[in-house]
Amino acid sequence: MKAKALKAKVTKRGLIIPKSMLAEAEEVEIRKENHRIVISPISKTDPILNLGKHPVKCGLPDGSEDHDSYLYGSRP
Repeated sequence: MKAKALKAKVTKRGLIIPKSMLAEAEEVEIRKENHRIVISPISKTDPILNLGKHPVKCGLPDGSEDHDSYLYGSRP
């Protein structure tokens, strides 16, 4: 199903996009991609901040104990 298209007048200041097309977005990223203008909502929180909030129990006392040796081949 194709989304309904909308025509808008481009002025000297740019273009106004109706709020109804932006859903609940408070901030968007605008970029040019393959000769198209792409507008994407930006999340309020960075997903990386959720990393480690729900750790998995695996029986090891400290999962990061040998972190350096896995990354660099030796411990400092």
